[in-house]
Amino acid sequence: MKINLTNMADISTHVPSAPPSWVENFARVGLTAKGVVYCLVGIIAFMAAFEIGGKSAQSADRSSVFQFILEQPYGKWLLGLVALGLACYAIWRFIEAIQDTNRVGSDAKGTFKRIRYAFSGLIYAGLAYLAANLALGNGGGSGGDSRQTLASELLQQPFGQWLAGIVAVGIIIAGIYQIYYGYSEKYKKEIRSTGLKSEVEDMMIRAGKVGYMARGIVWLVIGYMFLQAALSSNAQAAGGSSKAFAFLEEASYGSYLLGAVALGLICYGVFMFMRAKYLPLIR
Repeated sequence: MKINLTNMADISTHVPSAPPSWVENFARVGLTAKGVVYCLVGIIAFMAAFEIGGKSAQSADRSSVFQFILEQPYGKWLLGLVALGLACYAIWRFIEAIQDTNRVGSDAKGTFKRIRYAFSGLIYAGLAYLAANLALGNGGGSGGDSRQTLASELLQQPFGQWLAGIVAVGIIIAGIYQIYYGYSEKYKKEIRSTGLKSEVEDMMIRAGKVGYMARGIVWLVIGYMFLQAALSSNAQAAGGSSKAFAFLEEASYGSYLLGAVALGLICYGVFMFMRAKYLPLIR
Protein backbone atom coordinates (compact mmCIF):
# COMPACT_ATOMS: atom_id res chain seq x y z
CA MET A 1 0.00 0.00 0.00
CA LYS A 2 1.42 3.37 -1.04
CA ILE A 3 1.48 6.04 1.65
CA ASN A 4 1.17 9.65 0.55
CA LEU A 5 3.66 11.46 2.79
CA THR A 6 2.51 14.84 1.50
CA ASN A 7 -1.05 14.21 2.65
CA MET A 8 0.20 13.02 6.03
CA ALA A 9 2.21 16.21 6.40
CA ASP A 10 -0.85 18.28 5.53
CA ILE A 11 -2.93 16.43 8.12
CA SER A 12 -0.27 16.88 10.81
CA THR A 13 -0.38 20.63 10.37
CA HIS A 14 -4.06 20.63 11.38
CA VAL A 15 -3.55 18.52 14.51
CA PRO A 16 -3.31 20.86 17.51
CA SER A 17 -0.05 20.54 19.39
CA ALA A 18 -0.14 19.75 23.07
CA PRO A 19 0.18 22.78 25.33
CA PRO A 20 3.56 23.04 27.07
CA SER A 21 3.94 21.36 30.46
CA TRP A 22 4.22 24.68 32.29
CA VAL A 23 0.55 25.36 31.49
CA GLU A 24 -0.47 22.29 33.50
CA ASN A 25 1.93 23.29 36.27
CA PHE A 26 0.28 26.71 36.43
CA ALA A 27 -3.10 24.99 36.64
CA ARG A 28 -2.03 22.75 39.52
CA VAL A 29 -0.53 25.61 41.49
CA GLY A 30 -3.63 27.71 40.82
CA LEU A 31 -6.07 24.99 41.89
CA THR A 32 -4.08 24.47 45.09
CA ALA A 33 -4.29 28.18 45.92
CA LYS A 34 -8.02 28.19 45.14
CA GLY A 35 -8.43 25.20 47.45
CA VAL A 36 -6.66 27.04 50.26
CA VAL A 37 -8.96 30.04 49.90
CA TYR A 38 -12.15 27.95 49.84
CA CYS A 39 -11.06 25.85 52.81
CA LEU A 40 -10.33 28.98 54.85
CA VAL A 41 -13.62 30.61 53.81
CA GLY A 42 -15.44 27.46 54.88
CA ILE A 43 -13.59 27.19 58.19
CA ILE A 44 -14.25 30.82 59.10
CA ALA A 45 -17.91 30.54 58.04
CA PHE A 46 -18.29 27.42 60.19
CA MET A 47 -16.74 29.24 63.15
CA ALA A 48 -19.12 32.15 62.54
CA ALA A 49 -22.12 29.78 62.43
CA PHE A 50 -21.44 28.51 65.95
CA GLU A 51 -19.77 31.66 67.33
CA ILE A 52 -16.35 30.06 67.69
CA GLY A 53 -13.37 32.34 68.26
CA GLY A 54 -15.42 35.51 67.90
CA LYS A 55 -15.79 35.02 64.14
CA SER A 56 -18.76 36.58 62.32
CA ALA A 57 -20.28 36.01 58.90
CA GLN A 58 -18.80 39.34 57.79
CA SER A 59 -15.29 37.92 58.33
CA ALA A 60 -15.83 35.00 55.95
CA ASP A 61 -15.34 36.66 52.58
CA ARG A 62 -12.19 36.29 50.52
CA SER A 63 -10.65 39.65 51.41
CA SER A 64 -11.09 38.85 55.11
CA VAL A 65 -9.46 35.47 54.50
CA PHE A 66 -6.47 37.26 53.00
CA GLN A 67 -6.30 39.44 56.11
CA PHE A 68 -6.47 36.30 58.26
CA ILE A 69 -3.50 34.80 56.38
CA LEU A 70 -1.59 38.05 56.74
CA GLU A 71 -1.99 37.94 60.52
CA GLN A 72 -0.34 34.52 60.81
CA PRO A 73 3.42 33.98 61.41
CA TYR A 74 5.24 34.73 58.14
CA GLY A 75 1.87 36.01 56.95
CA LYS A 76 3.27 38.24 54.20
CA TRP A 77 5.17 35.34 52.67
CA LEU A 78 2.18 33.00 52.95
CA LEU A 79 -0.16 35.56 51.41
CA GLY A 80 2.36 36.25 48.69
CA LEU A 81 2.36 32.54 47.80
CA VAL A 82 -1.45 32.54 47.72
CA ALA A 83 -1.40 35.62 45.46
CA LEU A 84 1.08 33.90 43.14
CA GLY A 85 -1.09 30.79 43.06
CA LEU A 86 -4.23 32.76 42.24
CA ALA A 87 -2.33 34.57 39.48
CA CYS A 88 -1.32 31.17 38.07
CA TYR A 89 -4.97 30.12 38.15
CA ALA A 90 -6.01 33.28 36.30
CA ILE A 91 -3.32 32.77 33.64
CA TRP A 92 -4.40 29.16 33.16
CA ARG A 93 -8.02 30.23 32.66
CA PHE A 94 -6.98 32.85 30.10
CA ILE A 95 -4.93 30.23 28.23
CA GLU A 96 -7.95 27.90 28.25
CA ALA A 97 -10.09 30.67 26.80
CA ILE A 98 -7.64 31.84 24.12
CA GLN A 99 -5.86 28.63 23.05
CA ASP A 100 -8.73 26.20 23.72
CA THR A 101 -6.53 23.74 25.62
CA ASN A 102 -9.69 21.89 26.69
CA ARG A 103 -10.67 21.30 23.05
CA VAL A 104 -14.18 22.67 23.60
CA GLY A 105 -14.29 24.06 20.08
CA SER A 106 -15.64 27.29 18.60
CA ASP A 107 -19.32 26.45 18.25
CA ALA A 108 -21.91 28.18 20.44
CA LYS A 109 -21.43 25.81 23.37
CA GLY A 110 -17.64 25.90 23.16
CA THR A 111 -17.57 29.69 22.81
CA PHE A 112 -19.75 30.05 25.90
CA LYS A 113 -17.38 27.85 27.89
CA ARG A 114 -14.35 29.83 26.72
CA ILE A 115 -16.06 33.09 27.70
CA ARG A 116 -16.73 31.53 31.13
CA TYR A 117 -13.03 30.60 31.43
CA ALA A 118 -12.02 34.18 30.59
CA PHE A 119 -14.51 35.62 33.10
CA SER A 120 -13.14 33.28 35.78
CA GLY A 121 -9.64 34.44 34.89
CA LEU A 122 -10.66 38.07 35.40
CA ILE A 123 -12.19 37.31 38.80
CA TYR A 124 -9.11 35.47 40.06
CA ALA A 125 -6.74 38.04 38.58
CA GLY A 126 -8.56 40.62 40.71
CA LEU A 127 -8.24 38.39 43.78
CA ALA A 128 -4.54 37.86 43.08
CA TYR A 129 -4.07 41.64 42.83
CA LEU A 130 -5.90 42.17 46.12
CA ALA A 131 -3.84 39.50 47.89
CA ALA A 132 -0.57 40.85 46.45
CA ASN A 133 -1.42 44.40 47.57
CA LEU A 134 -2.06 43.20 51.11
CA ALA A 135 1.13 41.12 51.14
CA LEU A 136 3.17 44.12 49.99
CA GLY A 137 1.61 46.33 52.64
CA ASN A 138 -0.25 48.52 50.16
CA GLY A 139 -3.65 47.92 51.71
CA GLY A 140 -6.59 46.10 50.21
CA GLY A 141 -8.15 48.90 48.23
CA SER A 142 -11.32 50.65 49.22
CA GLY A 143 -12.67 47.56 50.98
CA GLY A 144 -16.09 48.09 49.42
CA ASP A 145 -18.32 45.25 48.28
CA SER A 146 -17.67 44.64 44.58
CA ARG A 147 -21.25 43.46 43.96
CA GLN A 148 -22.69 46.56 45.58
CA THR A 149 -20.38 48.62 43.38
CA LEU A 150 -21.53 46.71 40.30
CA ALA A 151 -25.19 47.10 41.27
CA SER A 152 -24.68 50.83 41.84
CA GLU A 153 -23.03 51.26 38.42
CA LEU A 154 -25.78 49.33 36.66
CA LEU A 155 -28.61 51.16 38.40
CA GLN A 156 -27.20 54.50 37.23
CA GLN A 157 -27.48 53.44 33.58
CA PRO A 158 -30.58 53.81 31.35
CA PHE A 159 -32.88 50.87 32.11
CA GLY A 160 -30.59 50.24 35.08
CA GLN A 161 -33.08 48.11 37.00
CA TRP A 162 -33.51 45.84 34.00
CA LEU A 163 -29.73 45.52 33.56
CA ALA A 164 -29.26 44.71 37.24
CA GLY A 165 -32.13 42.24 37.03
CA ILE A 166 -30.51 40.46 34.07
CA VAL A 167 -27.23 40.15 36.01
CA ALA A 168 -29.15 38.83 39.03
CA VAL A 169 -30.93 36.20 36.93
CA GLY A 170 -27.56 35.20 35.43
CA ILE A 171 -26.08 34.68 38.90
CA ILE A 172 -29.14 32.68 39.99
CA ILE A 173 -28.91 30.47 36.87
CA ALA A 174 -25.20 29.93 37.58
CA GLY A 175 -26.06 28.90 41.14
CA ILE A 176 -28.76 26.48 39.96
CA TYR A 177 -26.31 24.99 37.46
CA GLN A 178 -23.68 24.51 40.18
CA ILE A 179 -26.21 22.63 42.30
CA TYR A 180 -27.29 20.53 39.29
CA TYR A 181 -23.66 19.90 38.31
CA GLY A 182 -22.88 18.63 41.79
CA TYR A 183 -26.07 16.62 42.30
CA SER A 184 -25.88 14.95 38.87
CA GLU A 185 -22.16 14.19 39.34
CA LYS A 186 -21.46 15.26 35.75
CA TYR A 187 -17.76 15.53 36.64
CA LYS A 188 -17.64 11.82 37.59
CA LYS A 189 -16.74 10.58 34.10
CA GLU A 190 -13.49 12.54 34.09
CA ILE A 191 -12.55 11.16 37.50
CA ARG A 192 -13.41 7.55 36.57
CA SER A 193 -11.26 7.77 33.43
CA THR A 194 -8.04 8.43 35.36
CA GLY A 195 -7.69 4.94 36.86
CA LEU A 196 -7.40 6.10 40.45
CA LYS A 197 -7.93 3.78 43.39
CA SER A 198 -11.62 3.30 44.09
CA GLU A 199 -11.43 4.88 47.56
CA VAL A 200 -9.74 7.99 46.12
CA GLU A 201 -12.33 8.19 43.33
CA ASP A 202 -15.21 7.85 45.78
CA MET A 203 -13.79 10.49 48.11
CA MET A 204 -13.23 12.88 45.23
CA ILE A 205 -16.74 12.37 43.85
CA ARG A 206 -18.34 12.95 47.27
CA ALA A 207 -16.22 16.04 47.94
CA GLY A 208 -17.12 17.46 44.52
CA LYS A 209 -20.82 16.74 44.94
CA VAL A 210 -21.12 18.44 48.32
CA GLY A 211 -18.75 21.24 47.30
CA TYR A 212 -20.48 22.20 44.07
CA MET A 213 -23.89 22.16 45.73
CA ALA A 214 -22.71 24.35 48.62
CA ARG A 215 -21.11 26.78 46.18
CA GLY A 216 -24.34 26.86 44.19
CA ILE A 217 -26.35 27.72 47.31
CA VAL A 218 -24.07 30.68 48.02
CA TRP A 219 -24.45 31.89 44.42
CA LEU A 220 -28.22 31.53 44.65
CA VAL A 221 -28.31 33.74 47.74
CA ILE A 222 -25.99 36.29 46.12
CA GLY A 223 -28.22 36.30 43.03
CA TYR A 224 -31.35 36.72 45.16
CA MET A 225 -29.81 39.71 46.97
CA PHE A 226 -28.76 41.23 43.64
CA LEU A 227 -32.32 40.78 42.39
CA GLN A 228 -33.61 42.58 45.48
CA ALA A 229 -31.21 45.42 44.72
CA ALA A 230 -32.60 45.60 41.17
CA LEU A 231 -36.24 45.52 42.25
CA SER A 232 -35.78 48.14 44.97
CA SER A 233 -33.26 50.20 42.99
CA ASN A 234 -31.03 50.04 46.10
CA ALA A 235 -27.44 48.89 45.52
CA GLN A 236 -26.97 48.37 49.27
CA ALA A 237 -29.24 45.32 49.08
CA ALA A 238 -26.63 43.48 46.99
CA GLY A 239 -23.70 41.71 48.56
CA GLY A 240 -21.03 39.05 48.29
CA SER A 241 -20.31 35.83 50.15
CA SER A 242 -20.10 37.40 53.62
CA LYS A 243 -23.53 38.97 53.22
CA ALA A 244 -24.85 35.67 51.85
CA PHE A 245 -23.52 33.89 54.95
CA ALA A 246 -25.25 36.46 57.15
CA PHE A 247 -28.48 35.89 55.20
CA LEU A 248 -28.25 32.13 55.79
CA GLU A 249 -27.44 32.62 59.46
CA GLU A 250 -30.59 34.71 59.95
CA ALA A 251 -32.86 31.99 58.51
CA SER A 252 -34.66 29.34 60.57
CA TYR A 253 -32.04 26.98 62.01
CA GLY A 254 -29.58 29.41 60.48
CA SER A 255 -26.53 28.26 62.41
CA TYR A 256 -26.97 24.70 61.20
CA LEU A 257 -27.71 25.84 57.65
CA LEU A 258 -24.64 28.06 57.55
CA GLY A 259 -22.57 25.33 59.19
CA ALA A 260 -23.63 22.83 56.52
CA VAL A 261 -22.83 25.24 53.69
CA ALA A 262 -19.47 26.03 55.34
CA LEU A 263 -18.58 22.32 55.48
CA GLY A 264 -19.58 22.08 51.81
CA LEU A 265 -17.18 24.89 50.90
CA ILE A 266 -14.41 23.07 52.76
CA CYS A 267 -15.27 20.00 50.67
CA TYR A 268 -15.00 22.15 47.54
CA GLY A 269 -11.53 23.25 48.64
CA VAL A 270 -10.53 19.61 49.18
CA PHE A 271 -11.90 18.79 45.73
CA MET A 272 -9.64 21.50 44.27
CA PHE A 273 -6.63 19.93 46.03
CA MET A 274 -7.53 16.53 44.60
CA ARG A 275 -8.04 17.95 41.10
CA ALA A 276 -4.61 19.54 41.34
CA LYS A 277 -3.01 16.25 42.39
CA TYR A 278 -4.81 13.60 40.36
CA LEU A 279 -6.60 14.89 37.26
CA PRO A 280 -5.14 15.76 33.84
CA LEU A 281 -5.80 19.46 33.38
CA ILE A 282 -4.93 19.93 29.72
CA ARG A 283 -5.96 17.76 26.79
